Amino acid sequence: MARTLLGALTNRATATATPVPFASRAAQYTRGLFGSSRGTTAQLDSMGSVSTLFAIVNRTAKAEAGVEWKLYRKAASGKKEDRIEVTSHAALDLWNAPNPFYTQSEFVEAGAQHKQLTGEQWWVVAQHESVNLPLELWPVRPDRMRPVPDPASFLSGYMYTGPDGQEIALRKEDVIFIRTPHPTDPYRGIGPVQALLTDLDAVRYSAEWNRNFFLNSAEPGGIIEIPTHLGDREFDELRERWNEQHKGIANAHRVAILEHGKWVDRKFTQRDMQFVELRDVGREIIREAFGFPKPMTGAVDDVNRANGDSGERMFARWLVVPDLEAVRDALNHRLLPLYGVTGKGLEFDFVSPVPEDVEQEAIQLTARTTAAAALVGAGYDPAGVLGAVGLPDIPFKGLPAARPATEPTAWQDAVAGLTGEDIEAAMRWEAVAKIDDNTCEACADNDGRLYRNRAAAYKDYPGGRGYVKCTGAKYGNECRCVVRKRRKTEDDE
Repeated sequence: MARTLLGALTNRATATATPVPFASRAAQYTRGLFGSSRGTTAQLDSMGSVSTLFAIVNRTAKAEAGVEWKLYRKAASGKKEDRIEVTSHAALDLWNAPNPFYTQSEFVEAGAQHKQLTGEQWWVVAQHESVNLPLELWPVRPDRMRPVPDPASFLSGYMYTGPDGQEIALRKEDVIFIRTPHPTDPYRGIGPVQALLTDLDAVRYSAEWNRNFFLNSAEPGGIIEIPTHLGDREFDELRERWNEQHKGIANAHRVAILEHGKWVDRKFTQRDMQFVELRDVGREIIREAFGFPKPMTGAVDDVNRANGDSGERMFARWLVVPDLEAVRDALNHRLLPLYGVTGKGLEFDFVSPVPEDVEQEAIQLTARTTAAAALVGAGYDPAGVLGAVGLPDIPFKGLPAARPATEPTAWQDAVAGLTGEDIEAAMRWEAVAKIDDNTCEACADNDGRLYRNRAAAYKDYPGGRGYVKCTGAKYGNECRCVVRKRRKTEDDE
């Protein structure tokens, strides 16, 4: 039976409390050699204190949580397109359901929040007691984890501090640590919030000042000057009367009557403090620290279709993908090896969340057709030209199969006309079958077939995989055929 995090940590602490050599010298190395994790709790709490920071962290974490993950068996060629998807494995089951309380999306989102706020993401692996296999993954708060350096082996293990203050020693294999490397501390990570704490305080304090302004009758504060000394009883009486008659929005603009006192306004008003400008500057500083595109925060000023689409691609390419790549490395190099020989030759990968740049693809198609027209006009074979410039093999309507030597203009005009409807009709999808002794004749015959569009391809391969005419099921074999969009060549890129 899988042990929960509490059980795993408790059992581990009990089992290793005596022989663990690094527990007694944890403080010695973590308090003197490098920067500590002081302030990590404040970094985590900052998400709920500033709206702009919440929007950035929340949107990024949810984007990472929504990405699809798959497990593959590596191909001998080393090419991604030759990999075989693995649909049944203990590691895949674990990643799809990390523990009884977290779904995969919740697990990824929690880790992404920690990474965005502190630059650190910690997983604790709960392993089976007898077979030593990972059966649960738990996200752990960065402020409760402490690496224990070792002068000989660099790292001895980790110390986890529970909610009750109890410290529990963890082995290196019990922990998976993902981080943005700290420039001065090789044991910790660094995040944008560390550079923003002062600015975040300014934004939060300005919001609190505005709140208190309205609670104080929406009037600037002032001073009551009394020419004579007040005793404790007179002072308390004056304060109680003033609060009773003037405190709160309901008592705004009431006439004040002072006995032997003088009201003196403060010099700074809300306009003088320029809190609107201050909060705008704070938002810009936060976006700058994260490298977050302005349109992705929901801002509508100075945003159009072009920079909105560009911001979406930039967000996915430079914010989401790097974090997903770090998670992928952790899964492939830290988690899969825990499964021994059954994990060899496997790798996790994610479906890229970067949207296609349709406009750029159209520009590239136009450039390729122009180049193809020039080459065909110069006398080169049309079939070879299309392959050289990265265009699919498209039959030309009303033209012979080979270019007549005396009519280069007809072929040139035909290739130059590969825009609009002709480009849309390009064969952009390809059927791919895994050819071996278990491949049925129908799948083998359809291997390499090209389709005009996704609808036509998915008609033969519902959902993108499994040929509808496959006969392997009769013999207990699952169809391994897929249909996919034809990839660009390296020259195209």
